[in-house]
Amino acid sequence: MQLCNIWKNSEARDIVKGRLVLWRKEGTVVRVEKPTRLERARRLGYKAKHGFVVVRVRVKKGKRKRPKVSGGRVPKKAGRFFTLGKSKQVVAEEKAARKYPNMEVLNSYYVGEDGQYKWYEVIMVDPAHPEIKADKDINWICKPVHKGRAFRGLTSAGKKSRGLRA
Repeated sequence: MQLCNIWKNSEARDIVKGRLVLWRKEGTVVRVEKPTRLERARRLGYKAKHGFVVVRVRVKKGKRKRPKVSGGRVPKKAGRFFTLGKSKQVVAEEKAARKYPNMEVLNSYYVGEDGQYKWYEVIMVDPAHPEIKADKDINWICKPVHKGRAFRGLTSAGKKSRGLRA
């Protein structure tokens, strides 16, 4: 059985639900040793070598809330809750990029959710690492034009959120 088919298996889903209990007690951005979904990570560009880091990010589900206005005014349009103009996956990539400012976001993928949170694993690359600079498949990320790509919507999830990819 292939790795991608194992992830779709009902037994694997039960294992992930058990992990969610542990993940809830962890921090928002946690570095992990190995990807939870290895086949997905490799499809998105992950390599098991120095300079690559996988980070699990927790994002709260539901709408965002505006801060309460002071001075007795009542908010008019639909109250204080609003829908963010970008996906939860983009928010997760931005959180990871803020936590690790010396690294660039390569890609990310979904790993699980419960009633309150969604978890994504973000693949990050260190553009200053000599092994990354020497690898012809990934050294494009070392160029200055790719700095802060998560914040500018240049990752795959960012482009999808902006309507540039189906």
